[in-house]
Amino acid sequence: MTEVIATYLIHDEKYPEKKAEEIALGLTVGSWTNLPELEQSQLLKHKGRVVQVEGVPAKQDDKALIQIAYPTVNFSTDLPAILTTVFGKLSLDGKIKLLDLQFADSLKRQFPGPRFGIEALRNKLGVHDRPLLMSIFKGVLGKDLIFLTEQLKQQALGGVDFVKDDEILFENELTPFERRIIDGRKVLEEVYEQTGHRTLYAVNLSGRTSQLKDKARRAAELGADLLLFNVFAYGLDVLQELREDDEIALPLMAHPAVSGAFTSSNHYGISHSLLLGKLLRYAGADLSLFPSPYGTVALEKLITLSIANELTTEDLLNRAFPVPSAGIHPGMVPLLMRDFGIDSVINAGGGIHGHPDGARGGGLAFRQAIDVTLQGKSLAEGAENHPELMKALQLWGNPEVRA
Repeated sequence: MTEVIATYLIHDEKYPEKKAEEIALGLTVGSWTNLPELEQSQLLKHKGRVVQVEGVPAKQDDKALIQIAYPTVNFSTDLPAILTTVFGKLSLDGKIKLLDLQFADSLKRQFPGPRFGIEALRNKLGVHDRPLLMSIFKGVLGKDLIFLTEQLKQQALGGVDFVKDDEILFENELTPFERRIIDGRKVLEEVYEQTGHRTLYAVNLSGRTSQLKDKARRAAELGADLLLFNVFAYGLDVLQELREDDEIALPLMAHPAVSGAFTSSNHYGISHSLLLGKLLRYAGADLSLFPSPYGTVALEKLITLSIANELTTEDLLNRAFPVPSAGIHPGMVPLLMRDFGIDSVINAGGGIHGHPDGARGGGLAFRQAIDVTLQGKSLAEGAENHPELMKALQLWGNPEVRA
């Protein structure tokens, strides 16, 4: 019998074995011991089972890790059905957090995974031997297309690989969705002809859910490079619908906006690694943004590494790029490369736009920092031959990296 195994962390529970049995029954057949033998035999294939209960040492409260197996015959093969089964009403029942879901391979194959993933995105860019670099539009609300495209041009001239819309840049009269794609594509083609460097632009897909597919198809027709998507404002299943539509067939960049409402508590919600890692990958995200362990909206390092591991570990589905973000500047490049490796995207906003030489200088400083680190040199050594990197280190500093 095929099952999904859910792992939970429960708090303040003096009898975790009893709680585990209540969950296994309550989220499947409801009751068991009082059922007639015939009914038990009929419902056996639907009954949840306790896999493991393990106490967690703690100073103040009683904690336990419990694992429950749910028969896949109980639900349709979609993430809303699975999440409702394993954590629907249970999410309201005291201090309990869903840490992980283990899918049997037969169920995992029902999900698309990234259409492109790490390898195909690298092929699009022609870059295979370094982390990729991404920058963000800054201060474009209330500004026109001329302002936006000039900012796009400067970022591309700085050698960034991706430029993404701000997640709060929605449809508007000054920078309408379709014109952003058309004008952005023109600018990036000009930069490519001038420099030989390819930059891809992620336009923010927004609007009413019922209109998203048509809007995404139109983006593909206009030659969009990628779609940025605020997946947790819409739902994982909407992301999967976009991924599976062959008329769209664009890389999908998942933004973590709203995810903190599900992940931030130590006692409630869903783990970062499951929501921002495994489930995004299964649903079809090619890139997943999440807070880095060093910046202004920092996550614990072990949490960020667990997200990256879920995105990049070899599996049946394509690997997706981890994109640690927030408060990143060129001096952090050795930290990022040490912790997240080459198969990651370095994402910066103020660390590019705040450079004394502007966005072009900021992009160059990051590229120089990446190259210097790959050469095994310290940033201080490399900055002697790279003025843009030198200015960045003077402005933001250079955190020490220890093995």
